[in-house]
Amino acid sequence: MKVIMIQHPHTFQKNDFAPLSMALGFFDGVHEGHKSVILTAKKTADEQGANSAVMTFDPHPSVALSETGGDVEYITPIEDKIEFISGLGIDYLLIVRFTSAFASLQPAEFVQQYLLDLNVQYVTAGFDFTYGKFGKGTMETLPEHGQGKLQVVTVPKLERYKEKVSSTWIRKLLREGRTEEVQELLGRFYTTKGTVIHGEKRGRQLGFPTANIRLKNDYLVPKKGVYAVRMLVNDQWEKGVCNVGYKPTFHEPGQMELSVEIHLLDFDRSIYGEEVTIEWRLRIRDEQKFDHLDHLKDQILKDKQTAQIFFEQDAK
Repeated sequence: MKVIMIQHPHTFQKNDFAPLSMALGFFDGVHEGHKSVILTAKKTADEQGANSAVMTFDPHPSVALSETGGDVEYITPIEDKIEFISGLGIDYLLIVRFTSAFASLQPAEFVQQYLLDLNVQYVTAGFDFTYGKFGKGTMETLPEHGQGKLQVVTVPKLERYKEKVSSTWIRKLLREGRTEEVQELLGRFYTTKGTVIHGEKRGRQLGFPTANIRLKNDYLVPKKGVYAVRMLVNDQWEKGVCNVGYKPTFHEPGQMELSVEIHLLDFDRSIYGEEVTIEWRLRIRDEQKFDHLDHLKDQILKDKQTAQIFFEQDAK
């Protein structure tokens, strides 16, 4: 897949591209609904002898449109979005830098400059996709703005349990710690990437050494608490228990930033500096404060046993 970054105003010309079948959307999460849109565009490309393409935008529109600059927590930061879209077998990914100037384009200007001028001939998007200033362009207006030069496919909403599969729903579930339910909507387990860094070494002192993870991007971190997770390190998936929070047994509120610590089961190697991926599987409990370290140790042991049982059952 060829990735093309586009800054507005762009200087591409129509003959820079072979005919394109384009999927349009922000696609945070690249969830099952997004995949339906993208794969529909790919199917059209295959049928029409065109190249398949996806156009997405970065950063989130709220960053450019909010007076405070927007504080965005992504399900898939741009690096992850590229990886997941590439996995769908797309030929081109066009990433448009979302700026206030780009947001000011009238709907007809957007269609002319970012579809017709890029040799897009087939357009696929979800039923609720909007474009142009104030989102005034809709799937109903797209054929008119395309001057009859675009074949438009509108993908209906994908539902689970009579609710639209959406990034908003996935964010809600993650903020509630409902990671098992997220898998059904994403079509995979939720993952975050980061680097193993030195921490306070408290886990090692307690007999449960942990890998402290500094997340690489502005991920949406699941609700504070303890989780059964898998961690990809050195191309090997390892099982573990993750604590997300502020370690209230050792710190007063506001003393430290949110930490992500993972105790790996049956693992005893130094991995400082390694790039890792965390796969969030099961929320075990809330984070809590303990009055005695022995009580904390007992609870960590119970958490470890809960995770071990979960992974054993999951493997059946």
